[in-house]
Amino acid sequence: MRVYLPATTTALRTLVDDGRLPGPHTAFAVTPGLRSSYPVSDAEADTEELEYAALLAAARASLRLVDVDPSAARRRVVVAADVPDARVAELTDPDVDHGAVRVEDDIALGDVASAHVDGAEAEADVSAAVAVVLEADLGSEDAQFVVDQAEGHELAWYARQEIGAVLELL
Repeated sequence: MRVYLPATTTALRTLVDDGRLPGPHTAFAVTPGLRSSYPVSDAEADTEELEYAALLAAARASLRLVDVDPSAARRRVVVAADVPDARVAELTDPDVDHGAVRVEDDIALGDVASAHVDGAEAEADVSAAVAVVLEADLGSEDAQFVVDQAEGHELAWYARQEIGAVLELL
């Protein structure tokens, strides 16, 4: 199963240096809960749209991680990895986002398909969003507007083999 793991640039450095991210992890995936909550336009686009929704949920969660990691660059990071279905458990608590899953295992670098990282142009908006993301989660419309500004930036896609080079640019 493809999972989208919210991360930070610090976590990416650990992934490259140690060859793994120690578990457990909360991530996002195309789950029955996500499928039932997300309207799609046609069956053919179904999986692609749902994967994008899971990626965006992980990107939002990345803001929360950046908030508690002062050494991380002010950029959202999502790691896409392939994990055996049997090692992924859907979180069905009504207080968690649709598509949230738990992966108890480490995520090995060899299981990573790609990393998705904000570009430099997003740093100011991400910095502002990091400061108010919890307020947005609690319903503040003003804070949500700031978070929406950060979420308006597209994440750049990098293959597993490019992650180390990307870190050198940050």
